[in-house]
Amino acid sequence: MGIKAPEALEVTFDELPHYLRVNHSVYVEVGGKLYYLTDANDIYWRAQDTDVFNEKGHYVDCSLLVPTVAEFMDLPFADGKSISQFFPEAVFYASLK
Repeated sequence: MGIKAPEALEVTFDELPHYLRVNHSVYVEVGGKLYYLTDANDIYWRAQDTDVFNEKGHYVDCSLLVPTVAEFMDLPFADGKSISQFFPEAVFYASLK
């Protein structure tokens, strides 16, 4: 779990899958909520709710785990919407280590 960069990323919808594969995570703000999009040990992709923590102090998953970024782009998690649906209104931020 990284720290949200202070400045927004300039990434297009078509560039986002590559960005995720290379960087393994990103923060996204949409509908007044902040989510952490990340892989799980380079195997599965998931969205996490940054307002909810587990007993270890980590964000709690708010999506299913899916094995590919392509599936992840269409996975609903933000009020029933997927990245492909909410992208135009979303703001993305790098996750700093």
